[in-house]
Amino acid sequence: MSEKQDKSLENFTIGGMYYKTTLTKKFKNRENYEEPNINLLKAFIPGTIVDIKVKHGQRVSEGEPLLLLEAMKMRNIIAAPKDGRIKKVWVKLNDLVSKNQLLIEMQ
Repeated sequence: MSEKQDKSLENFTIGGMYYKTTLTKKFKNRENYEEPNINLLKAFIPGTIVDIKVKHGQRVSEGEPLLLLEAMKMRNIIAAPKDGRIKKVWVKLNDLVSKNQLLIEMQ
């Protein structure tokens, strides 16, 4: 292997195995994965808030409906991912929301 090729190789560790490979420009410029914060509930699809079932400071249980998001003529129930308390409701009734917009913050 020539010296030029050797410099372009990158080291990877996957499942305890070591690999050397070249990386594309697209891969090098990708957005890094960030683990989602379970306390921040975001819209998974653009739509309209048609019902808000919780208030600031309210205690909720896992799976409890928090609000209804209407998108493409379907009503989607946004449920609590865990037991907790509502820290802030970032939307109002009839708000138009975009994908990944913050809806509710829990603690």
